[in-house]
Amino acid sequence: MKRFGIMLSTLALLLCTGLASQAQDKPAEKAAEPAAAAPAAASVAAPAAAPAAAAPATTAGPAAAKPTPNKGDIAWMLTSTALVLMMSIPALALFYGGMVRAKNMLSVLMQVFVVFSLITVLWCIYGYSLAFTEGNAFIGGFDRLFLTGTFDAAKAEFSTAATFSKGVVLPELVFVAFQATFAAITCCLILGAVAERIKFSAVLIFTVIWFTFAYLPIAHMVWFWAGPDAYTDAKLVDKLNSTAGLLWQWGALDFAGGTVVHINAGVAGLIGAYMVGKRTGFGKEAMKPHNLTMTMVGAALLWVGWFGFNAGSALEANNTAALAFINTFLATACAVLTWTFAEWMFKGKPSMLGAASGAVAGLVAITPAAGNVGIPGAFVIGSIAGIVCLWGVNGLKKMLKADDSLDVFGVHALGGILGALLTGVFCSPSLGGPGFVSDWVTGKVTSAADYKILDQVITQAQAVGVTVLWTAVVAIVAFKIADIIVGLRVTEEEEREGLDINSHGETAYHV
Repeated sequence: MKRFGIMLSTLALLLCTGLASQAQDKPAEKAAEPAAAAPAAASVAAPAAAPAAAAPATTAGPAAAKPTPNKGDIAWMLTSTALVLMMSIPALALFYGGMVRAKNMLSVLMQVFVVFSLITVLWCIYGYSLAFTEGNAFIGGFDRLFLTGTFDAAKAEFSTAATFSKGVVLPELVFVAFQATFAAITCCLILGAVAERIKFSAVLIFTVIWFTFAYLPIAHMVWFWAGPDAYTDAKLVDKLNSTAGLLWQWGALDFAGGTVVHINAGVAGLIGAYMVGKRTGFGKEAMKPHNLTMTMVGAALLWVGWFGFNAGSALEANNTAALAFINTFLATACAVLTWTFAEWMFKGKPSMLGAASGAVAGLVAITPAAGNVGIPGAFVIGSIAGIVCLWGVNGLKKMLKADDSLDVFGVHALGGILGALLTGVFCSPSLGGPGFVSDWVTGKVTSAADYKILDQVITQAQAVGVTVLWTAVVAIVAFKIADIIVGLRVTEEEEREGLDINSHGETAYHV
């Protein structure tokens, strides 16, 4: 009981500290967002800090000076892109690889490596165009098919993409590369739910279908808008808003991918766990991680890479990037502690796997909130995420009766939902948040008096609901098609011998 009291007191102190923390001054620069989306009208609460990119930034008229990208912003975004790439290769691959049995180590590494490469290619062929060009409320068009239009050879000019600040742009190809890493890691996350028994060919077929019909529409709905430079007159607002993605029009806040990345992948992973079926011997045989050292290294690299993921979603080297950076730093540390102490309390011993999982839970939960909440929000979101996701991979997982091999749903979907909902709470200036731009023509930001927490939480919940339903339906169809074409899982004999040797003709270790 003494140990219980100490740990409970520590947790209470951590939460109280977060709630009592004084809110920092609101960043003078609002969160940047990937090129082009439709800024909100004064009557429509459009997030100022949600990634969205698309159409090249345009100037107000023929006499207007063409914006020139800032070299500091370019350097930061190139760095962020490389950091997010590292999140998949090697970070996610090592994190997942260490948690499976030794006989399946290479199969996990291979799946992550190849899926990341596959999505990068598809992104440049049609993915970027469908996600970040104007089409309708659900999907974009083909203006950037094969990245056409990003470079004018005759004039030797590169196109630019809007950020969240008027008159501030990036080379569009920088934004293309940055968002490619988001799309690729999202598809890779799903693999953890079906590890150790799915066919490699089925993985590739599923990935192509799900990426096309789930990831791209959700990314468009959440992140696409016309960009701040388009909002020059109040008379244009309604028309511009109508060109944005559906969830952007609703005013849903998602700074770096709570809905687009984590809920999207987590729900698809759960569907996959059900449709592929449980591993042979699940619940009867020991299926312990074979190399927790590797898993810890992967988690640590994920933490480092996530700064590019979250702070890079500001699209500029500005105050919002700094806010997203410290929130990512703090929330993750809080989640490590709460997961560790809660596990210690309920299981008797704190585990390395638990600490690593806690870090990922904190990173996931703070993702939609990173540039949308203040320091108090980071304390609370991170602290709660550690406990909620611990329950997700233990209690909830048993209730669902699914063999989600590496707990994709319990950490990513549950953490993403938690973060998305709490973003609506802690974005409020009264709780230390920066608020959001309510009028892109004037740049007006919501005040504490104007911000309605309940209304924003309801909007966040609606965005979560749309994402869950959309990705679930697409995942069911995609897995079914893969099953019809090649079958979803390997034979029982191949599964028992291991996917490394049977699917790839290699072994990870030679003893």
